[in-house]
Amino acid sequence: MCGRYTLALPAVQVKNRFHVEFDASQFRQHFNAAPGQTLPLITDEAPDTLSYHRWGLLPFWAKDPKIGYKMINARAETLLEKSAFKHPVKRQRCLVIADSFYEWERVDKKTKQPYRIGLHQFAPFAMAGIWSEWKDAEERPIRTFSIITVNANALVAPIHDRMPAILPEAQEREWLSHDLPLKDVLQLLQPFPATDMERYKVSDRVNKAANDEPDLIEPLAGGEQGALF
Repeated sequence: MCGRYTLALPAVQVKNRFHVEFDASQFRQHFNAAPGQTLPLITDEAPDTLSYHRWGLLPFWAKDPKIGYKMINARAETLLEKSAFKHPVKRQRCLVIADSFYEWERVDKKTKQPYRIGLHQFAPFAMAGIWSEWKDAEERPIRTFSIITVNANALVAPIHDRMPAILPEAQEREWLSHDLPLKDVLQLLQPFPATDMERYKVSDRVNKAANDEPDLIEPLAGGEQGALF
């Protein structure tokens, strides 16, 4: 799964890398993005603009907004089988922008070691996502999203069996396009090449969602440093 990620880039780098417009004064970096937070992404509806959606998909038919915490991820293999995901994947796709994600390796029954995982030099990337609009009791619209996951590659597999569906830069706009047949769009959901990624251990302070400081992405002292596949 993908339960935490980072977007440590300053606003100008986000604009330059993803070619989107937004008010930089409203943008903030995230060193421990967590479910339930409102986070930046790029939708098929407005591909040239940065949008803000809450992490944890709420299908339009949901009765209880708490269901969103159970829908932070959507498995690529079953997107067309799940009622919450089959409509959004057809017409409401998005790019969830990031520069790393966290995953936890079980050390023993009580301990899990967090890792920061990303592309080489922690370059920015986009994770394939889906979004939805839900209305509360007062008919106020709330936009939410889910990150799609795939089987882990060889770098991530020793830590966890799933990873986010990271899109190669050349395929990001294809994921947003409605011109491609759905079967071709779904073929974009593949494990990112392990040879193009790296990881290192970080402090277990990332376990607490309230922590969101720059030092969270620092390598753990005495830990694995910049391990490559």
